[in-house]
This record gives sequence, C-alpha cells and structure tokens, in this order.
Amino acid sequence: MTGRLVLAGTPIGDVSDASGRLGRVLGAADVVAAEDTRRLRRLTGELGISTRGRVVSYFEGNERERTPELLQALVDGLTVVVVTDAGMPSVSDPGYRLVAAAIEAGVEVTAVPGPSAVLTALALSGLPVDRFTFEGFLPRKGGERGRRLGELAEEPRTMVFFEAPHRLTASLEAMGDAFGADRRAAVCRELTKTYEEVKRGPLDELVTWSKDGVRGEITVVVAGADPDRTMTPEQLAAEVATDEAAGTPRKQAIADVAKRYNVPKRTVYDAVLAARDPGN
Repeated sequence: MTGRLVLAGTPIGDVSDASGRLGRVLGAADVVAAEDTRRLRRLTGELGISTRGRVVSYFEGNERERTPELLQALVDGLTVVVVTDAGMPSVSDPGYRLVAAAIEAGVEVTAVPGPSAVLTALALSGLPVDRFTFEGFLPRKGGERGRRLGELAEEPRTMVFFEAPHRLTASLEAMGDAFGADRRAAVCRELTKTYEEVKRGPLDELVTWSKDGVRGEITVVVAGADPDRTMTPEQLAAEVATDEAAGTPRKQAIADVAKRYNVPKRTVYDAVLAARDPGN
C-alpha cells in the first residue's frame, strides 16, 4: 500500500493564519520536506507543535536529486508533507516534480489549503478578478523579460506576477513599455505582515514611486488589455496617418496613438513601417 503526499500551505506573513489542520499534519508526518528547515523549526515553534518524522531539505537546488528519495518513501507507504517558506508548494516553489512523480506512481496526493499571496493581492488590487492569469517571476535578463511581457501585451485577463524588490523598478518599466504607461496596476508588499502596503495606479506612477526603494515580499497585479481598444496594425497605422495629416510630427503621432490605445510605441512604430512597406 502506497503512502500519501500532502502539499501543506503555510502562512505568507501572519503566523496566526495557520490552520489547526496544518499543525496536526506536520506533527503526524513520517517525512517533512521543507524548503528551509530553519523556517520550519521557527514555524513549528510558533505553533507550539513538534514533528515526529524525519525532516529533510527540499529546495530549488536539490529538488531534482531529492525527488526520487521522497518518491521511494511514498511508495514504501509513508506520509510525506511538503512545505515551502510561505504559501502553497509547487506554485513558484518546489513541489511540482514530486507531485508529477507521485501521480505517475499511483500515490495519493492531497493538500492542506493555506493563505495565498496570489489571491490576496488579486483581491486587494481593485482590478477585475473574474478572470486572471498567474505569471510567476519574470526572467531576470532585460531582453528575455521584454519578450515575455510582449507576448502578454494583448492578454485580456488580469495578470499576477511575483518580483524581487531590487528588480521591481526595472520590471515595472518593462511592463510600461509592453503594456502602455497608463495601464492600471497594483504593487502589493508584505501581505498580512505588519508593514503591509498596496500601492495602486498607472504603471508610470508606480515606476516613479518604486525608485525610492521598496522592501519585502512583492506581488504585482496588472490589468489586462481592454478588448474594446484593441487595434489591428492597419488601424494603428491609419490613426498615425490621420494625426500626421493634421500636422502632428510622425514621432509624436506614434507616441500619441500608443497612449490613446494603450499599446507599446514599438507596436505602433512597426505598424507604420509595415504600412509603408507592405512587401516585408
């Protein structure tokens, strides 16, 4: 008889958000795989519980190598609980590989739900919540980050991102380039903690605000593209041509059309080039 894999959500800030079930599951586990064993000890101490099972580290650096060991424990009939530093395992954190391997081996997989930075930020953002997409961390390199955001320029759903404090300004600037500087967004930091803060506004205002330095765990929520303002390249080029005919210099016309329809200036520029040289 195989064991059971439990993905246990942990508090994202305030330890009192932990459920009683989380404490019971951690105390009864045969193996606890923790992203940071020191944080696990701190959590169990604050909850006033002790773990009777074996505690092993399970983080990005050893996830691939440790997964077979944990899978074997599950196949042998043990209960393995996976916890990360905060939130739900496998969501931008270790856990996915073990879940996939356990399902393939016919092992039961269940979860202890817990606080979610994604859903908390989404609810506090003031942006539409009926449809959304979670994009996790953006690439660190500027070129790759720009390409990823370019792929999302016409995404109609609200988008949720994680970001590190020291990369926040660069990411917000890249979002402004890809989505338009006036696209609405919210930066949520230190959710459920003492210094929780939610800063809302268009991307260009958030860029200016972020340059003073922002600390803590950060989740960024960005409004999706307005489908009523989506323009084809031909329509964008025609808008620029109309502005030019009225006396506006081309460079300014491109900037004005980009702002008017909340699209990147590069998109409008490319549309104008294509219209003037349709053979390419």
